Amino acid sequence: MQAGGRIVALSTSVIAKSFPQYGPYIAAKAGVEGLVRVLANELRGRNITVNAVAPGPVATELFFEGKSEEQITQLSKLAPLERLGQPEDIANVVAFLAGSDGGWINGQVVRANGGFA
Repeated sequence: MQAGGRIVALSTSVIAKSFPQYGPYIAAKAGVEGLVRVLANELRGRNITVNAVAPGPVATELFFEGKSEEQITQLSKLAPLERLGQPEDIANVVAFLAGSDGGWINGQVVRANGGFA
């Protein structure tokens, strides 16, 4: 990767909530977050940023799969904004981190979740 490059990984805000039965998922995403911090240091001096975005509940096909309407409504109300995130909400954060405006953000996990966690 050339100088000025951007690496944006995806994690989850579920890490901060520690929901039962999410152990393997949380463990995998915690590894992603650890890797972001280490890789940011390993790429020292190369002007390459490494960050992660950790979405909360987002209205995607995968999120809706296997959930009742009641569960979806309940999860929608967990964040102070009282709505599910939209794919565009997450895309905008990724675009910020990948663009020139995000050039001073490095080794961070941005929890884009409407205040969910």
